[in-house]
Amino acid sequence: MDIIETIKEQIANNPVLLYMKGSPNAPQCGFSSKASQVVMACGEKFAYVDILQNPDIRANLPKYANWPTFPQLWVGGELVGGSDIIAEMFDNGELQPMIKAAVEKSEA
Repeated sequence: MDIIETIKEQIANNPVLLYMKGSPNAPQCGFSSKASQVVMACGEKFAYVDILQNPDIRANLPKYANWPTFPQLWVGGELVGGSDIIAEMFDNGELQPMIKAAVEKSEA
């Protein structure tokens, strides 16, 4: 399967998806650590992809997403942003309902 198709499938099949360096339990950079903590604090299950273990995704996702950096949070098939943006949205109370709605929609 083409790597772009793989990325599209991952985004389509996971209502909340975090592309990050490492895993939520063992992040490999400060930004990924911050992002995974924020998403975990929203209280819903989410999927993640360790881009350090997936060099093709690491190389191609920035072009596909038109977003140059990691982590990247995707909710309901849409790119939300990186760690600073999602932390700000969490602090403003915008992220929690967005994630909850995406999870509920996927379970319906």
